Amino acid sequence: MDFQFTPDQTALLKMVQEVVTKEIIPYAHEMDEKATIRPELIQQLHNAGLLNLTVPEEYDGPGLDALTIAFIYEQLGRGDAGVATSVAANALASYPVLTTGTHEQKQYFFNFLNEGKLAAFALTEPGAGSDAGSVATAAVKDGDDYILNGTKCFITNGGLADIFVVFANARKSAGIRGLTAFIVDRNTPGFSVGKHEDKMGIRSSNTCELILDHVRVPSSRRIGKEGHGFKIAMKTLDSARPFVGAVSIGLAQAAFDFAVKYARERQQFGKAIASFQLVQAMIADMGMKLESARLLVYKACWMKEQGLSFSKEAAMAKCLASDTAMQITTDAVQVVGGYGYSKEYPVERYMRDAKIMQIYEGTNQIQRLVIGNHILY
Repeated sequence: MDFQFTPDQTALLKMVQEVVTKEIIPYAHEMDEKATIRPELIQQLHNAGLLNLTVPEEYDGPGLDALTIAFIYEQLGRGDAGVATSVAANALASYPVLTTGTHEQKQYFFNFLNEGKLAAFALTEPGAGSDAGSVATAAVKDGDDYILNGTKCFITNGGLADIFVVFANARKSAGIRGLTAFIVDRNTPGFSVGKHEDKMGIRSSNTCELILDHVRVPSSRRIGKEGHGFKIAMKTLDSARPFVGAVSIGLAQAAFDFAVKYARERQQFGKAIASFQLVQAMIADMGMKLESARLLVYKACWMKEQGLSFSKEAAMAKCLASDTAMQITTDAVQVVGGYGYSKEYPVERYMRDAKIMQIYEGTNQIQRLVIGNHILY
């Protein structure tokens, strides 16, 4: 495994770092306070080629490998985890189409991303979180169409996206055997956005409820076969989980860097607190955990690109990196002390942002089940 950057990766990452430094970090506090992403930032992200990262070259995308995408998400996570989440949601929504969609579906869907539009992955419901088999949104066949009825919740980019991948049950009471994926355009009659969530963290990322009231979708917008939605969703989450890990380590890196800088500058008892051995031990532990998580994320992405089975490593990477982000951001607040608990300093935001990493795209309890099953069976 060689994680040395190529000249092309180095140039790309330099560009991303410039976007993060100039267009994201200076506005992160404001976006957190207002609980919204700056509209002009979406255009800037598009101009930088960051909204279609997973689109293959044959569909006019950059055709990037998973490791390069992880490098990019790490930098975006360093800038603002909410913005990184919004960008990553485009990748998450693209994977069902990328892995299972027809040529026509790929052309249709990827065109939205290439034009700088946002996408959303709509699986979660009020009664179906970790238990995807409990999806109650119904897809009833009507001639050459399907009629979708139901409610989705906690959908990233829900209020801003123009294109959605929606999971519905096409076989009443069939559980996961009826789960089916559909491409749904925002302008489809009967499709609307419900309440906007007022979240603890990643507040710059838009999170909404979606309402489907007799939404008519042609069979040509069904992804894969009827009843294959669960397999498609699991493949999608396998591909996306290392990227949650990448955002997590970027967020952790930002908290770590701030804690180190603060420890060098903060004076107590006549000297910098960085000279105190207990603070040094905290910093050392933070650094070791960060590097361990980073290498596992990189390994999972490398395995994906090698065509190896990586489901276990994807779950490990997501779980370890998000747990690490929670620990490092908490420790960063501790290093900064009372000031760290104040919104005057960014570490309290980092800590709030980190918590969701342990929850979305499969809670870390679910990750441990996945990992355990791979090891034991």
